[in-house]
Amino acid sequence: MTSAGLAARLKSGLRLPVMAGPMFIASTANLVIAQCNAGIIGAMPALNPRSTEALDKDLARIAASVGTQPWCVNLVAHKSNERLAPDLDVVLKHKVPIVVLALAADPGLVRELQANGSLVFQDVIRNRHAQKCAEMGVDGIIAVAAGAGGHTGDQSPFALVGEIREWWDGLLLLAGCIANGRGILAAEALGADLAYIGSPFLASSEANTQPGFKAMLVEGSAKDVLVTSCFTGVKASFLKPSLVENGLDPDNLVPATSGGAININNGGANSKAWRDIWSAGQGIGAIKSAGPAAEWLDWLAGDYAAARRSMGLAQ
Repeated sequence: MTSAGLAARLKSGLRLPVMAGPMFIASTANLVIAQCNAGIIGAMPALNPRSTEALDKDLARIAASVGTQPWCVNLVAHKSNERLAPDLDVVLKHKVPIVVLALAADPGLVRELQANGSLVFQDVIRNRHAQKCAEMGVDGIIAVAAGAGGHTGDQSPFALVGEIREWWDGLLLLAGCIANGRGILAAEALGADLAYIGSPFLASSEANTQPGFKAMLVEGSAKDVLVTSCFTGVKASFLKPSLVENGLDPDNLVPATSGGAININNGGANSKAWRDIWSAGQGIGAIKSAGPAAEWLDWLAGDYAAARRSMGLAQ
């Protein structure tokens, strides 16, 4: 299938040209099911269930609940992920439609997943990373631009997508501050096939996020987001108020104990990261309330339609 054919096939069954970002700890099987049933590609990290056995049960439940709707599992391919091998076996067992690889590039892993029927996407923050992934034969590239939640990029989406689209005509997703209909439309205008949206789902009822986290998202805006490598050894976006609540000074953070090396085992180089210190992207100003994911996606679909009308585009 051509790259254009792949994009068309994926989008043909979607209500919105959107794939959910798999969020560490927060994304659950219930959230994936809600996302898929509301008309987008749902996603969760393999590490979110507490064990490989729990992952097996979650993937079976997702597959039984979403029919033919595409869904995704994120595998952290970095060597510090001690669950990679057993989790991969479970992903292969359930023939997960889409697998996103993160924090490492492994051509053997790409080939094994594709041979089993999965589409393989890789997230990148640099054009040179995208080129390496293309050489490995991935099916899609996720350009993580500045402002994204979790492990984030630092380049403008205009620069990052522009450089990748100079040579890549394959499936391209864009992440970074996309939280409304105009954001989706802008991603498409830049050359992305799908918007990659995470942070708004942190406030959803189905997300594994504490009530205080949800409230902080609703009350927050871009000024409340800090990018630091002090917790996992890689630049990531965190909410400043959550740092303060944990007795930390956002202006005087101590580097990760791993000495700057990536460490995914047990949640990162600092075990408090992600659990007590909360991550979100700069687009949280668009989050006005907490509630079911389907309700927010209903709003997003209406906002996207309005954005298209405002630009004189066909519905």
